[in-house]
Formats: sequence, structure tokens, C-alpha cells
Amino acid sequence: MATEAHGSEEGGLVFHPMDQFIVKPLFGDGPVSFFTITNVTLWMAVAIVAVVVLMVLGTSRRAVIPSRTQSVAELAYGFIYKMVEDVAGKDAVGFFPYIMTLFMFIVFANFLGLIPMSFTTTSHFAVTVVLALLVFVTVTIVGFVKNGAKFLGLFWVSSAPLALRPILAVIELISYFVRPVSHSIRLAGNVMAGHAVIKVFAGFAAIAVVSPVSVVAITAMYGLEVLVAFIQAYVFTILTCVYLKDALHPSH
Repeated sequence: MATEAHGSEEGGLVFHPMDQFIVKPLFGDGPVSFFTITNVTLWMAVAIVAVVVLMVLGTSRRAVIPSRTQSVAELAYGFIYKMVEDVAGKDAVGFFPYIMTLFMFIVFANFLGLIPMSFTTTSHFAVTVVLALLVFVTVTIVGFVKNGAKFLGLFWVSSAPLALRPILAVIELISYFVRPVSHSIRLAGNVMAGHAVIKVFAGFAAIAVVSPVSVVAITAMYGLEVLVAFIQAYVFTILTCVYLKDALHPSH
């Protein structure tokens, strides 16, 4: 994550907090096409490797007295399993591997983005929209497969007065199709905003008078971003569980 400040011709400071989100080819300086290997590709691959190292290699030598890596893997496994069971119900446990994969990828992508000179893949809507659309399509298919036409009961509020039900049905339908938008923007927006603020404070660190305050602010913001990195992964995952619960039990 770049934190440099650039001097303008007039001798002032010009901040470019959004430069850190620019997608660049990993090899060469040509345009980015569909098959170009970019910095996004690299850090997504690193996140996947990190998940495999923790969850597969870290638990390959399971012991009664676990190692630190095994303890972290078991803690993550138990945490997400309980979330799925508590939020979506026991009949949603079959979807645990998918939800666990989502959580681990997002949380590792978020934490890796906090390493200096790295790239935060979850700050890009192209990444978060794909994740959100996968959830949306999955729960919609599951809803119709498990319930058939009864899945449409999700949009029909039977507890409301009869005259209001058609209006509420339209609202519920719009709300349903807005889900992937809010699901993706929430993650990317929060991650992007935090990183941009850190870079702004880092730019002010070049000014001698402001430098001590800026360093304190950067430290505080970095600590907050560590918390946000986990919370946003948690929020994305728990919303997935809520949507899955609606698909499995659509009636109001």
C-alpha cells in the first residue's frame, strides 16, 4: 500500500490516495485486457495460497495438543460452522464449505491488503460484485430447488393487511434484487475508504510540523483497519447465511 506524498510544482503537497487502487499489469506496461495478469491477480492468488496453507497444510498433522496453526484453523472452522448453524439452521450445514471458503478468502484478502506495498483486492467492486452475485445466484437457485413456487412466498407478507400485501411484495422484490449491490458495496466501500484515509495521513507525515500527529493518526487508523478487515469479512459471511436462511425457509 503506497503511502508517498508527491510535491507539486508550487512546492505544496498533492495527495493521490486512490493511486493505490489502480490495476496494473504484473509484467510490462501495456493495457489491461481480459487475460492480463495484474496486481489484482497476484494478490488474489496469494490469498488463496494463504488459505490453503492454513486450512490444509496447517492441519495435515493433526494432534491432540494442536500447534498454533492448527489452533487458528480449528478456531476459524468452529466459528463459521456455528454461525451457519445458528443463523441459517441445521439444514444449511451442507453449504458450510462454500460459506467457509468465502469467509477465509475475504478475511485473508483484507489482511494481506494491510501489508505495505501490497494490493487490497477486496477494495475493487469487480471482485466484491462477483462474490456477491455468486451468493445471490446460489441462494436463488437453492430457494427454487428446495421450495419450488413456494419460494415466492418470500415476497408475500402474509401477516400484513391484505390491501398492503401487493405493495409490500413490490418492495420485497426490489429489496431482493438490490441485495448483491449492497452486499458488494458494503465490503469494497469500507475497505477502500479506510485505505484512502491512511494514505492521506501518510501524505501529511512529510510535513515536519504535522508529522507527529500524522504518525499517531496512521497508527490509530491502521489498528482500526485491522478490526475492519475482520468485521467486513464477518458481515459479508453472516449476510450470506441470512440470505441462505431466506432461501431455505422463505415464508414470512
